Amino acid sequence: MERALALARRAMGQTSPNPMVGAVVVRNRRIIGEGYHHRAGAPHAEIHALNAAGDRTKGSDLYVTLEPCCTHGRTPPCTDAIIKAGIRRVVVAAVDPNPKHSGQGLELLKKAEIRVEVGLLGEEANRLNEPFNKWIRSGMPFVTVKAAMSLDGKIATRTGESRWITGEKSRALVQELRRGADAVMVGSGTIVADNPQLTVRDGAIDRQPWRVVVDSGGRASLDAHVFSDEDRLRTIVLTSKRAPEPWRKQLAEQGVTVIECGMQSAEYGVEKIDLSDALKKLAEREIINVLVEGGGSLLGALFDARLVDKAVFFYAPKIIGGASAPTAVEGQGIGPLKDAVALRKVEWRHLGDDFVVIGYV
Repeated sequence: MERALALARRAMGQTSPNPMVGAVVVRNRRIIGEGYHHRAGAPHAEIHALNAAGDRTKGSDLYVTLEPCCTHGRTPPCTDAIIKAGIRRVVVAAVDPNPKHSGQGLELLKKAEIRVEVGLLGEEANRLNEPFNKWIRSGMPFVTVKAAMSLDGKIATRTGESRWITGEKSRALVQELRRGADAVMVGSGTIVADNPQLTVRDGAIDRQPWRVVVDSGGRASLDAHVFSDEDRLRTIVLTSKRAPEPWRKQLAEQGVTVIECGMQSAEYGVEKIDLSDALKKLAEREIINVLVEGGGSLLGALFDARLVDKAVFFYAPKIIGGASAPTAVEGQGIGPLKDAVALRKVEWRHLGDDFVVIGYV
C-alpha cells in the first residue's frame, strides 16, 4: 500500500477535480503490475495496474488507495475490470467519500466472491485527497493559508520590503505547495506591493495552477503580471459591483476571467467580498484546492470567517519589528484568548535556518 500511495503522489496537482489514486497488483508477494491515475478523464489507477500485469492477474491481490468506482462516468467502472481480471483479494486504503457511492464498489466486489479488506494506511490515503473529500462532502474547496514571516510575525518591513525573509529551502517548499494546488489566491494589496507571478517555476509541470486575485474595488493595475503575462488566461479576479466597469471590461478583453461575488459588511462598516460566496464560485468551477498566499488582510478575513482548513507558516530567525510593519494575519481577530484558533495535528519541520509549522484548523 505504501507503494500505491507513492504512485498516487506522482500526479500531485494534475488530477483535479478527481482524486489521486495509486494501485498495485501483487502475486506470490511480488508486484506484477502497478499504475496511477494521471488526470481527469484518463484511465483509473486500477486499469493501469491490471493492464501492466497482463494475463497474470487471476488469483492475484490488488492494493488500491481509494475504493474502486462502480459507476459509468468518463471511464467505465473499475469494479467490472477487477472482477473480469480474476482478482482474488482487494485491499482498499480509503472508502469513496461520496455518500451516493460510498461502499457500493466494495459490495459489488464481495458479491463476486472477492475478498475485500479496508483501512490499510487509510489515514494517509485520506490526507492525500483531503481537498477532494471536502469538495465532495460540502461543495467547498479546501483552503490552505501560507505565510512567510520573521520570528515576530512580520511579513514585510515598515517600508514594504519582503524579498526574501525566508531562505531557499522554504521557497522550494512553497513551489511544491503551488504544484499541488488548483489555484493560488492573493489579495489586491499583494498584487500592488509585489506584482507576483504566482506560477510554479521549478521543474516540469503539465499545467499551471489558476491565479486568483481578490479585488473588490479594481485596485490592481491592469499591467500586473497576472493580468498580462503568457499565463493570463489562467487568472481569475474575484470582484464586486464596486469595481469600475471599464477596469472589469479591460480585464476580460485581456483574457482574464472576472467573477462578481456577493458583498458583506466588515470592519468599521466597510463592505468587502463575501469570501464564502467567492470560494463557492471557485468550487463550482471545479477549483477544489486553494492555496492562499496573502497578504495579512486576506488571511485575516479568511480566519475571521472560519474558512481556513490548513495553515502553513514559515519562520525565519529574524526580528523585523515596527508597529506599522504588516503581520501575517490581520482582520478583526479575536477578543477573549479562549477564542484563539488552535491548530490540530501540528507538524514542525526545519528548512535550513528556517522552520515551518503546519497544522489543521
